[in-house]
Amino acid sequence: MASGDTQVSIANQALLLLGADTISNFTNGTAVGNACSIIYPKVKLTTLGMYPWSFSLKKQQLARLSTAPNAHFLYQFSLPNDMINSVPRSVYASSDRGAATIKDWEIQGETLLTDRENIFVDFQQDVHEGKLPTYFVQLLVYMLAWNLAEPIIDQTEKGNYYKQIALGSIAENNRGG
Repeated sequence: MASGDTQVSIANQALLLLGADTISNFTNGTAVGNACSIIYPKVKLTTLGMYPWSFSLKKQQLARLSTAPNAHFLYQFSLPNDMINSVPRSVYASSDRGAATIKDWEIQGETLLTDRENIFVDFQQDVHEGKLPTYFVQLLVYMLAWNLAEPIIDQTEKGNYYKQIALGSIAENNRGG
């Protein structure tokens, strides 16, 4: 794990790749700080959501809400606040090992609707920077360099270079890198 990493240290690595000045924080009032504060969270969540990274997977029992849903289901459950992609990877009626997934559920807004009384979900979570593996931090740095190139140094060619490092070529269907 890259325990010393922070949002700012990761953004600074991307800025260094671009030849731009580093920042001390996202709220320093500079154009670079403002761009990083807007772009960083979106790029991080996009990068986490690109693949079911093992370090980002979590299983959790959902909290059942006391109000009945306005739909064809009996119960509604709050989705986890740290879930990315808005949809669980798997839904179960039990936490037992080998429990079968269930299919009789639906997502509406921030809730999961079903006729089951207990629900457990596997999902991808947002992971704090200090707990990100070093290989993911490096990918995130390249993804940030790609997305910051135009607003920070006005060079789309350099942005495309880091995009290809992060994702691979068009011939690889952007699944290389």
